[in-house]
Formats: sequence, structure tokens, C-alpha cells
Amino acid sequence: MEAFNNELYLKKQSDNILKRIKMFDNKLYLEFGGKIFDDYHAMRVLPGFKIDSKVQMLLEMRNRVEIIIVVNAKDIESGKVRADMGITYENEVIRMMSAFKDMKLFVGSVVITQFNNEPNAVAFIKRLETMKVKTYKHYVISGYPSNVSKVLSDEGFGMNEFVKTTRPLVVVTAPGPGSGKMSTCLSQIYHENLNGVKAGYAKYETFPIWNLPLKHPVHLAYEAATADLKDVNMIDPYHLAAYGETTVNYNRDVEIFPVLRELFDHIYGESPYKSPTDMGVNMIAYCIENEEEVSKACEQEIIRRYLIALADSKLGKVKENVVIKLEHIMSQMGTSVDHRPCVEAARVKMEEKKCPVIALSLKDGSIVYGKTTNLLEASAALILNAIKHLANIRKDFPLIPANVIEPIKAIKVNALGNRNPRLVVNDILIALAISAGSNPLASEALKYLDQLKGTDAHASYFLPVDVEITLKKLGINITKETNFDNE
Repeated sequence: MEAFNNELYLKKQSDNILKRIKMFDNKLYLEFGGKIFDDYHAMRVLPGFKIDSKVQMLLEMRNRVEIIIVVNAKDIESGKVRADMGITYENEVIRMMSAFKDMKLFVGSVVITQFNNEPNAVAFIKRLETMKVKTYKHYVISGYPSNVSKVLSDEGFGMNEFVKTTRPLVVVTAPGPGSGKMSTCLSQIYHENLNGVKAGYAKYETFPIWNLPLKHPVHLAYEAATADLKDVNMIDPYHLAAYGETTVNYNRDVEIFPVLRELFDHIYGESPYKSPTDMGVNMIAYCIENEEEVSKACEQEIIRRYLIALADSKLGKVKENVVIKLEHIMSQMGTSVDHRPCVEAARVKMEEKKCPVIALSLKDGSIVYGKTTNLLEASAALILNAIKHLANIRKDFPLIPANVIEPIKAIKVNALGNRNPRLVVNDILIALAISAGSNPLASEALKYLDQLKGTDAHASYFLPVDVEITLKKLGINITKETNFDNE
């Protein structure tokens, strides 16, 4: 049994959203926070949560859902890039539209927020129009959101183009933070009200989870994931005052709530919500079925985040205060790096073999290794050893013949100018795929690559970026030492 019941989650989450729609005039603008497609963080801390759960939940209500994608004109103008994918926000909008279309989810339009005739934003609008995508412009409103009387006037939301929608549930999502999802929702509610429609607003964030304790491992893991931001989890004081119940929210929603309540008071006559917690629809807590396993997963996530930050700080990618914050979170969790078995295993094996090593913890608790040799870089050796172990193939059995390996080595040195001919993980995967056509054992071993998803690994050396990316694509939660001398 998984720690998280994903099937139950899909039902409870969709039912709760449908219930919220009925609170209003069969029209709900749902602000979607976090990653909508690939929620790897949730998958890691809630074993059993599927990375596409949010999309699957929307598919449960497909015929009632319309999607608006929001992007900030300033981000388009500056060429802002989504860090985890390396693509600009405008290209991410195109990617999102294509992905939704493939899933048979209806994208009604794209909204360009804070528009001020920026050249790149204008060009992007023309690009969308060429693609027959409906686009709308929203503008900078001075005094937003605190100057309520101005925001709710012709000089405020009244300036924005009203986005025409046709379905009861309008999901408002974006390529990244700061895109203007909330302001788009509020602008739409303002215009809907002018047209006599009492449309509603709700917010869906995976984390924090409102009905889990403030210092629950899931919340500590979320703080670790956002250690480079200024967000903090906190008790919702408005919910406590209104209902006498302790719930968890994060500081930005708590800070903005008085303004939102005033906006709702003006639009509806009375706010439908007494607290920021009331605005949420999250049902995740009801689907956790094994607290112990969730706690273990959160512990590993916190340690993993700490090791990543430690490595990034050495490269100057993150500030030292992020590392310090993560150390504090580990202390609250009562854990340390020693609680990640693959770390100690890699360090010990490196001392024993006197060469770079990667240790991988399989789901059955066993550990396999890959070490650097004259032929293989540690990552390549690791993958071979791991799938041999899983497929019960002798460690000394050659899955890849010399007539496949030699041409790859020659290309690396002669054509690509590499100083050494060692095969890295990318090379070994290609070599395995070639060998599978003539070697049944190689074909069988490849079937076990999927079993590496969700495993933990640690490198005793500073991994090359391309190697690290490939290991992550295989689903391996890889961390590394920050000692460049071990390469």
C-alpha cells in the first residue's frame, strides 16, 4: 500500500472543486499554484502521488474546464527563463498550450498582464494571433491592490480587457511565479459582476496543506523546497479568529487577505470568505494513509535539498543564508546527512577504491555502486550495475560487446575532441539500446530502467552537468559532493 492514495485524491479534489463552483453562479475562477504538469516535489514527499495528478484531476471534469494561461509582459520583455527547463516564459506558454491540447483540455485564451506596449510582448501577441489563439491585455494599475476604490473602477480593473469564457470552471495558470494569476482572477470577477454574474474565486496550492500541523514533515519539506524564497508557513490568524480552528497558510496569502476581503466586500456586498484558508480547496491531507512513510520521504527530501544547496553555494548559485536555513530545517526535523544511506556509502567506497564513486540506494534497501575506470565514468558503471542487479544478471557479464563500445570511444576522442574516451551515462544508454537488438540479456536489462525512478544516489565527486541531468531524467534523486578534487 502506498503512503498516499492517489485515486482517492482525484475523487475528493474534483468533488470539492465542483462543490465550490455551486457556491457561486456556476462560475469559478480557480487560481492554480505550483507546477501543473510535473509535480516531482509532491511525488517525492507523498509516496503514491502521481506527477500528473493535477492534470488527471482536471480530466475528471474535462467538459466543465476552461484554461487561461497568464504571462507577465515584463517577463516576456526581459526574456525570463524557466530555470528547470531552460526555456523562456513565452515558449513555456506555447509548450503548455500544446500539452493541454494533447490531453484534450481546452485552453480558451492567453492573458498578457502588466502590458505597456513592450516590443517583445507585442511580438508575442502577434505570434499567438497567427496561431489563432485568443489574447487579452491587462494593464498596470497604480495602487493595486491596496487602493480598493481605484482598483474597482474604470481606471482599475475596468481598463482590462474582459476575457470571454464559456465553461463553469476557469483554471488560471502560468509559466511561473509573478505572472499575475490572482489579479487576472479578480479582474474577471469584477467584470462578471458588472455583467450580472456572481462568479467566484478559489485557490489551489499543493503546499502548504491547511489541515496539517505547522511543523508537520510535509511542511518542513516544503520550506526546504522554497528556502531561497521569502515564503514561510504560518498559522492563519483570520481562520483562528473566525472559527477557533488552527490551520496553516503561507505569509503572502495572510498578508494580502485584508485587501482581498475588502475587494470581495465591494464586489459581492459581503465577502464569501472569512480567512485565506477558506479560499483554498486542497484535499491532500485526507488522502495520506501512512504518516510514517511520508515522514521518511520528507526527511530524505530535506537532506537532498540541503546537499543540492551546499553544492550550488560553492558555484555561487545560491547564497549562504539558504544553506543556513536548510540546516535549521534539518535540525527541526531531527535529521542530518548521515540519515541518507547513499551518502556515507559513496564516501566509504571512494576511500576504499581511491577513485570517484556513485552509490545508489534501491527501493529494497540494497546499495549498488558505480566507480570510474579506464573505460567507464562512474555514472555509466552505476547504471550498468544497477540494472544487472535488478535483472539478476551476473555483474561480470558483458551486456555491451566491444564492437559497439569502440566506435563510441573513437567518436568521443577523434570527432568530439574529448581528452579521455570514458563512456558516461548518456553513451552507455545508447550502447545498451544498440546491443539490445542482438543481445537478449541487454534487452531484458533495459526493462529495469523504470525501477530506478524514485531511488536516491550520491556522487563522491562534482558531477558534470550533462551527467546529472541524465540521471535526473531517469528519475534518480542524485546529490553530490562539493570537492572538485575528487573528479
